[in-house]
Amino acid sequence: MRDLFDSSQSESPDQAIRRGARPGLRRRFYAKATSIAVAEGHAVRLDDKPVRTPARRILAAPTRELGEALAAEWDAQREIVDPAKMPLTRLVNAIIDGVADRPQPVADEIARYLASDLLHYRAAAPAELVERQAQHWDPIVAWAAQALGAAFKSTQGVMHVAQPEEALRAARAAIPDDPWRLGALHVVTTLTGSALIALALSRGFLSAEAAWQAANVDEDWNMEQWGRDELAMQRREFRFAELKAAAMVLQGV
Repeated sequence: MRDLFDSSQSESPDQAIRRGARPGLRRRFYAKATSIAVAEGHAVRLDDKPVRTPARRILAAPTRELGEALAAEWDAQREIVDPAKMPLTRLVNAIIDGVADRPQPVADEIARYLASDLLHYRAAAPAELVERQAQHWDPIVAWAAQALGAAFKSTQGVMHVAQPEEALRAARAAIPDDPWRLGALHVVTTLTGSALIALALSRGFLSAEAAWQAANVDEDWNMEQWGRDELAMQRREFRFAELKAAAMVLQGV
């Protein structure tokens, strides 16, 4: 399994889409994927053989539900085992091999988004886009102020607006220490461009679908005006699958 997932850990959605469309992926070599309780948690077994991460660690989740979801993802593969269609496995690999040993740089990167969060910068026109941003973004900003004690400022345009230090500290304190929640939060933050959306999702204020809608207000507006691009839609589907996998981890640990 190491060679199967090594090349997919850091690739972009475009690279994964192109790779998934070309031959060379490994054929399914197992009859059944299951999850069993082990010392590391709830591990995936392929015909009773353990699955390991690219760093040769046991592929295991902290809860039975996540372990079963991992096994289901492997079981859903048909003739070909395609990592591009296994977002939960890719995320768990990254958490086990990357986040668990070095959580602080991950938390620091999430915190950096807070100062220049997507939700801080609003359109000045047209009025319909301004209204749509407010519809999806204002409730999240209000939630952060009330639930986290983090009152952020917004502005029109892209000129930098300095955020209050007390707001940054309050929101930073909400970033989890647990590597599983931290790794999932990082994925949502980078996918959406918003640590506030990620925190709202992690605390149950937003569903995965609502978080995705909030993150794509501008893109949805542009597609309504100019039409859809097929490659862009494939990329978007790939990224939404990643966000749903992260949401599953946030809800399951």
